[in-house]
Amino acid sequence: MTSPQYRQVPAQVDLPALEHAVLDFWREQKIFTKSLEQSEGRPEWVFYEGPPTANGMPGAHHIEARVFKDVFPRFRTMQGYHVGRKAGWDCHGLPVELAVEKELGFNGKKDIEAYGIAEFNAKCRESVTRHTDAFAELTTRMGYWVDLDDAYRTMDPEYVESVWWSLKEIFNKGLLVQDHRVAPWCPRCGTGLSDHELAQGYETVVDPSVFVRFPLTSGPLAGEAALLIWTTTPWTLISNTAVGAHPDVTYAVATNGEEKLVVAQALVEKALGEGWEPTGQTFTGREMERWTYERPFAFLDFPAEAHYVVNADYVTTEDGTGLVHQSPAFGADDLLVCKAYGLPVVNPVRPDGTFEEDLPLVGGVFFKKADEALTEDLKDRGLLFRHVPYEHSYPHCWRCHTALLYYAQPSWYIRTTAVKERLLEENEKTN
Repeated sequence: MTSPQYRQVPAQVDLPALEHAVLDFWREQKIFTKSLEQSEGRPEWVFYEGPPTANGMPGAHHIEARVFKDVFPRFRTMQGYHVGRKAGWDCHGLPVELAVEKELGFNGKKDIEAYGIAEFNAKCRESVTRHTDAFAELTTRMGYWVDLDDAYRTMDPEYVESVWWSLKEIFNKGLLVQDHRVAPWCPRCGTGLSDHELAQGYETVVDPSVFVRFPLTSGPLAGEAALLIWTTTPWTLISNTAVGAHPDVTYAVATNGEEKLVVAQALVEKALGEGWEPTGQTFTGREMERWTYERPFAFLDFPAEAHYVVNADYVTTEDGTGLVHQSPAFGADDLLVCKAYGLPVVNPVRPDGTFEEDLPLVGGVFFKKADEALTEDLKDRGLLFRHVPYEHSYPHCWRCHTALLYYAQPSWYIRTTAVKERLLEENEKTN
């Protein structure tokens, strides 16, 4: 039997030239189109490209993503499916707006409104198609088969209408709800962030860690002792509403011979330091419930009774004093606890991150810059027990690197938990 004959493989191969030859053959013979025609009538495997944003030049990370977006449609085609491959362009999102703001030298929404919202939107629309040619060239050069001639764009009315239709269906099923929750908020971008986005923006900062006296005004220690709380966010003390104590934790009264302070029994030495001794008086958090105290700042009017000890199961004795200052407008746990007691939610910080103008001491000041003045005022009034710089990770906006605040406001949510089991069941069917 005659052995099969193969052409001799050259010792040196010009791989780029070989790639171009293949690409030329695909283009001249319209191989992608023919592959779609040849598989017409087979079972459909639907593919819509997860779209890139073309307001910047493509990079190496786009190549990696496009390889995956090419491999699976080819694989499914070889398995006997018809795979129409629809390209797309992502034309929305804050990264687009921030890039245009930077080009125009803007620094927030006020500049956009002065410039004109319609004019700004037109600039954004222009920017997202600026580098589509470069993406198309990259797509062809790497051999990614996708239909660029009939690409969808997220800014087209048809696409926007499809999103509204989806929301309408979700609403009709009772899954779209408005709720008042504390969520991460970027005062620079004027938007909330998801947990996924939050994880992308932590930065190491040094904040003031303060231990503050809250003089008791009712209960067996009224007029003779103070609660001692610890916080790394002195700016939230302006809207202090309550003090959280764990119902099952034992709290001790300690003295240095001049004053008496109440902290968790397990934290007397750690929180107070040398020179402090327990007096022997102890109370559980449950016994301390509803003891009233003098709030650290009386800048705000409260529409209902507030400023007393509440029981909160999330309070620990690992750090601080075992007593947690509650500001429900700026903490998810605080909001839940205070809601249970019917306490008001008072928020003196505007969406741009600055305090209301009419507030003493910090009116118009950005929340993170208010700490120094507030700490100094506490010291002058004898309420500051200790001030220690505290290095820790603090969430920042991954887009603009502005410090975030946890902000209570009404927002819309999709109740995915209501269909969680169904979602998991459908995921199990995914091959």
